[in-house]
Amino acid sequence: MQHTGTTDNGQDRPKARLRLAIVTAMNQPTLSQIGNVFARYANLTLGGGSATTAVIHGEIVNRRPWVSEEQFALSFAMGRLTPGTNLLAFCVGIGWMLRRWSGAMVVLLAASIPCTLIVVAITVLFGRWQENPYAQAAIRGAVAAAVAITVKTVWTIAHPHFKRGNRLRVVLIGVIAFAFHAIFRLSPIEVLLLAAVAGCVLPEPRA
Repeated sequence: MQHTGTTDNGQDRPKARLRLAIVTAMNQPTLSQIGNVFARYANLTLGGGSATTAVIHGEIVNRRPWVSEEQFALSFAMGRLTPGTNLLAFCVGIGWMLRRWSGAMVVLLAASIPCTLIVVAITVLFGRWQENPYAQAAIRGAVAAAVAITVKTVWTIAHPHFKRGNRLRVVLIGVIAFAFHAIFRLSPIEVLLLAAVAGCVLPEPRA
């Protein structure tokens, strides 16, 4: 029986890869754009790593579609597994996804040098702020805001997977991870490994 349609998928694959490469190149940000985003939001966001992660998510996933939800979650998870400063590892991972070595180096410098200088300046002025009631009130307000932003970050990472039929699975994995960290005092790496095991053990949602 003679086939009239295209059945050789091998011939279509190079064309699909070429189209993907063209689309990726068109959406690829410049090094100056990457440096600008990470210099602003990795250094000027109050509330610590969780707040910064949430803000960067809004900038590079929602506002500027530089990376997908899956790529963002992968970089976030790898940053948590990396020893040292998790936020900086996460940012460098995003830079690598965007422009490989050049992107990683630009993000590393943009996300580390300005905030280092800011911390040095704050440390010098800390002695004066200890006696200032307005500064103390601002610090207490920032701590309260950081808690809310941390919750927002958790939702930012989890909500793409929080779909109908998969919600109980996501909640159970989250509860298990929190219990092992808060009650049994396991390290983040051990918690992530146990959460991965739980994700394999728990039943898959029905289609």
